[in-house]
Amino acid sequence: MISTTSNAQGLTKDGFTPMFGAIVGDIAGSIYERRNCKSENCEIFVSGSGSKPTDDSVLTIATAQHFLTGDSYTRVYQEAGRTYPDAGYGFAFRQWFQNNNPQPYNSWGNGSAMRASPVGWVATDLDWALAEAARSAQVTHNHPEGIKGAQAVAAAVFLARNGKTKEEIKTFITDNFAYDLDRTVEEIRPGYEFDVSCQGSVPEAIIAFLESSHFEDVIRKAISLGGDSDTIACITGAIAHAFHRTIPDYMVQYCNQELTKSQREIQDEFWAKHQEGTFEMCKEMNES
Repeated sequence: MISTTSNAQGLTKDGFTPMFGAIVGDIAGSIYERRNCKSENCEIFVSGSGSKPTDDSVLTIATAQHFLTGDSYTRVYQEAGRTYPDAGYGFAFRQWFQNNNPQPYNSWGNGSAMRASPVGWVATDLDWALAEAARSAQVTHNHPEGIKGAQAVAAAVFLARNGKTKEEIKTFITDNFAYDLDRTVEEIRPGYEFDVSCQGSVPEAIIAFLESSHFEDVIRKAISLGGDSDTIACITGAIAHAFHRTIPDYMVQYCNQELTKSQREIQDEFWAKHQEGTFEMCKEMNES
């Protein structure tokens, strides 16, 4: 039986890295999205490689901003899209953030999942994490699969940061979302192709996490699957960060230099607020 109450209010434990693993995965996978590297020995974070934040990082930070400002998901996602218009958004989302009266467009794409990890960090209990992940998805991805993908990521992050084992995380995701997590990376990799759906990429990302032994191994396994590499690595990195709690320094340094000053400030404020235990206030704010 998995407890659904958080026992980790702050991020002050020794060794914790105040950096979004989602961003690290996104940046590492960004150069392989259109030229897949079906190997765990792909070069990552090499100076001059062109690795950079994509829409995955932009919208993960926007989700974090929602919890800092109280602005609606619609507002923070639109603002992010308009501030960083060249981040590689899909056609439907680009139309959405440019619209003065945006409406959900029934998407089952993995955009809802890749931006959901801050929900798992904020959540004080699992039920709230699932409900809030749905709210974050529904402004664009109101298809059941789009909602399910966001919920699975938020739940996995919540469970990982609260010390649950990989087997416990696997069992919860399998039982509640019916994703097939009994495959292996080696089984998936040869025939796996580009797939932007939640149902065709979130389970694969979770499998890469489940098979990994440390954070860098997570990122390498995720990229090696191919497909939508930056998003798969973004999702995998988010869960791995919550589970392993540390990110190699060279990755953090590379990623921080690729973020804008504003993005770094939002990230820093998010973790500072978390350490101060203010997320009960955020919960109340979002329920009002």
